[in-house]
Amino acid sequence: MSLVEQIAQADERGLAASGLACLDRCLPLLGADDELLRPLWASLADGSDWAASLERARHGVDAAEPAGNEAERLARRMLEGAPAVRTAAAVRPWADACSVASLRIHRLLDPAADDTPAAQGLDSGRAGDTEDLPPLVAAELRRQRAVLDLLAEHGTHGLRGALDVSVEGRRVLRAVVSRRARSAP
Repeated sequence: MSLVEQIAQADERGLAASGLACLDRCLPLLGADDELLRPLWASLADGSDWAASLERARHGVDAAEPAGNEAERLARRMLEGAPAVRTAAAVRPWADACSVASLRIHRLLDPAADDTPAAQGLDSGRAGDTEDLPPLVAAELRRQRAVLDLLAEHGTHGLRGALDVSVEGRRVLRAVVSRRARSAP
């Protein structure tokens, strides 16, 4: 099953976890504390409303400081676009947009990415053709699928594993961002 099909079939909790995991992995771009999204993860686990936690997370990112590059802008849009009401109808388009944005961010930051039009490669990757994806993008695609698999197979019990997948991805992205900053002229 392709990532697009997984998103189409996921329930509200799986969709919310999918979007939240994409955002969580991109936190290094926002200069945010690693714990910023923990209350949102907790609300998924206990089924509580996440609107107040979402608002606190948005305020936890310095809105006064404009995003400097496309990757940062995409990460900010993921946070800003999160729906306050967590229903499948509200969360599905956000989860899909987060999937695309996160893959785009990883493509922008992947030193192995070539000049292939980004949308073409990402669309085919999400549809199941991962053969020509750069390594950072392919790893992000695997993480996205893993999160959806964990929630589909284990429900609420899969949230811990989904968070672990996100933490691993955040570490990878933080290392890439750090390496790029050191090599910038």
